[in-house]
Amino acid sequence: MNYVIEANDVWKMFRLYHDRAPTLKEKVLFSHRRKHDELWVLKGVDLKVEKGRTLGLIGQNGSGKSTFLKLLTRIIYPDRGNIKITGKVSSLLELGAGFHPDFSGLENIYMNAAIFGLTKKEIDRRLEEIVDFSELEEFIDSPVRTYSSGMYMRLAFSIAINVDPDILLVDEILAVGDEGFQKKCFNKMKSFKSQGATIVIVSHSLSQLEMLCDELAWLHEGVLLEQGIPADVIGKYRTEVFAAEDRRAETKGKLLAEHLREEAKSEPDRNSADAPGEGSGSAQTTQPKRRGDGSVEITGVLFMDGRGRGKTRFESGEPCVIEMHCRKHRPVDKLIFGIAIYRNDDIWCYGTNTLIDRYQTDVQFLGEEIIVRANIDKLNLVEGEYYLNVACSDGLATEYDYLVRCLDFAVYSQVKDVGVCRLEHHWEILDADDSGVPAAGEL
Repeated sequence: MNYVIEANDVWKMFRLYHDRAPTLKEKVLFSHRRKHDELWVLKGVDLKVEKGRTLGLIGQNGSGKSTFLKLLTRIIYPDRGNIKITGKVSSLLELGAGFHPDFSGLENIYMNAAIFGLTKKEIDRRLEEIVDFSELEEFIDSPVRTYSSGMYMRLAFSIAINVDPDILLVDEILAVGDEGFQKKCFNKMKSFKSQGATIVIVSHSLSQLEMLCDELAWLHEGVLLEQGIPADVIGKYRTEVFAAEDRRAETKGKLLAEHLREEAKSEPDRNSADAPGEGSGSAQTTQPKRRGDGSVEITGVLFMDGRGRGKTRFESGEPCVIEMHCRKHRPVDKLIFGIAIYRNDDIWCYGTNTLIDRYQTDVQFLGEEIIVRANIDKLNLVEGEYYLNVACSDGLATEYDYLVRCLDFAVYSQVKDVGVCRLEHHWEILDADDSGVPAAGEL
């Protein structure tokens, strides 16, 4: 095979120093103390990339993706193992790396392209193409310190893509630009790829990587876990990531239940909470707001999949169950239980209750502890972040307990719909002459 990148048993370590530099006295008195910890960010990585292939690197933050790209550019070097690269490398690792803030955009084009190995004549020949692609004609003579982050990215990418490298290295930086320029960069890389160049790209946009890359490599805590067909690697990656998030959600659910129990003991003023959707709307809300007189108390809320496992991430269209654990503090006959789903920007996506659904909730013969389940056959929300409100009241709309933002959850989808919900549908294209429907323009 014609490999242009070969990484063999690559290890990389960084030192994490504990505090300030010691004085001379401290060096003498405490010379035996360990002054730093060793953090191995790459651990025995073996990875090869064929000429003309596009490889995507995925993994959670801190997994070693950016460090590996820096090793490929020889900004840093491995502590063990070796990397062999064949061909001219162009990299786009950090916003404006190699730019001088007081130089104009034009001057930085010449300086940056020279770093990539182009002569002045070669830069002169490509200058117009670089400026046109960046769309910065009217700002090209201004100092780059006056540029926005998006303008920085435009200029940096335009230079990197137009120096005719054999290998292009890109690190997440494309997320900085506006949607139009991101699409332009994406199309340019596809064109670049069709010309036989090799690309290694780091991104958290799995859908883009799946469309662009020939294969993906999954790094986890410095170890290469998987390398192969994008769809296969993404499936395994999502399974692992979601399982970890579900474990965190389970822990959070236990803490929430404990908090609700403690709150019930202290008997706070429930009616002091804000109405649903008010407040900061932050996804980092740690405890739910609540209101109601507490005659019936919601002691716990679970979001589960169709098999009863706690989850915080669901695929669009997947069945799920919202389970409420409630406690009666006085005799009650009939109750109304409700749920409300909000998008993270506080857009109310869906709400229902047992009264709307005409579900009989005669609980007078049930025990003190009650479990209520709302079984959702298909969670037809588009991809995004959401949160859940739950409530319990009587038939006269007297609120017993109302929890605002008791659970955060997310929905992902292979289909990139827009809006709020995903309506089940199908398309038809018919010949107007055969369907009996008048053709366009006919009466």
